[in-house]
Amino acid sequence: MTSGAGFTMAAIQAAPVLFDKTASTDKACDLIRQAGARGADIAVFGESWLPGYPFWVEGQITDLTWEASAAYLENAVDIPGPETAALADAAREADVDVVIGVAERDPFTEGTAYCTALSIGRGGEILGRHRKLKPTHAERIIWGDGDGAGLQVHARDYARISALNCWEHQMMLPGYALAAQGTQVHAALWPGWEKTPRAGEYCWARQHLLSRAFASQAAAYVVCAAGLRLAKDIPERWRPLGVWEHTGQSAIIDPRGEIVALADTDETILTAEGSLETVRAAKAACDIAGHYSRPDVFDFVVNRAPAPQRAGFSHGYDTWTDADAADHGGAAEEDESPGRTA
Repeated sequence: MTSGAGFTMAAIQAAPVLFDKTASTDKACDLIRQAGARGADIAVFGESWLPGYPFWVEGQITDLTWEASAAYLENAVDIPGPETAALADAAREADVDVVIGVAERDPFTEGTAYCTALSIGRGGEILGRHRKLKPTHAERIIWGDGDGAGLQVHARDYARISALNCWEHQMMLPGYALAAQGTQVHAALWPGWEKTPRAGEYCWARQHLLSRAFASQAAAYVVCAAGLRLAKDIPERWRPLGVWEHTGQSAIIDPRGEIVALADTDETILTAEGSLETVRAAKAACDIAGHYSRPDVFDFVVNRAPAPQRAGFSHGYDTWTDADAADHGGAAEEDESPGRTA
């Protein structure tokens, strides 16, 4: 790759089929193929796009709230699973990297979902998954806390790519972890809308503000992929839970923090061109984890350990072994008491 090699970024702004992971997956695969046909090197969907943002958590809690939450868990995806396999096939066919927000089902209990940014390579491989570290406000009703395992930058043939969900961009430290790994193209996944705040209101998404701040601070392109969900997209059964809308307004932002492409409120695939030459010029001006850092003043450590299974189980009087733990994605704990069920 020459220093001026270019690439194409795409923000896919479209409504999923709420509460239907199969139909949503089919639609996502079609959109991935469309992005590939337009020459995209990376295509990004909004937060929790598959099977949709849990909009009802902001409303009054009723019996229907829990029915919706149960249906949401039923339509959460396993990683890996049939939905991720279909997405991977589409990415390979389209020859495009994909970052898509999914509701990921906890593999141990199947009773918790995580707001996950799933990255899939153009060869059909899963590059990584990042679970949202802290669900925002009422989102804690439906999503569990994530871990640091996914705070990683992935080297691609055109750029280094990364991803965060929504208000993780407000947290500052997750972004620094990615800047310290030299991210060059960042996927910022949002529920999707720009709003005018009311006096005394302090909590809303701020997707453009925070995405532009990330771009400027990390000296990286940002694909601000916004979700889309209008009143017409909500199935009749769930409309009593509220019909406030996600209106999109996706954007692509350059390493100076300037918006270079902006979507309206329709379904669209927003594209823009980028180059490593532009990234390097911005990092030369200010590399916050390089020449503009002060490691003699600040220590920064990221715990990348994946969240373990939350209980260990023994086999009669046998101890919980490393092999048992590996089978279940956790780590063995030392305990010499027989019959332990921590």
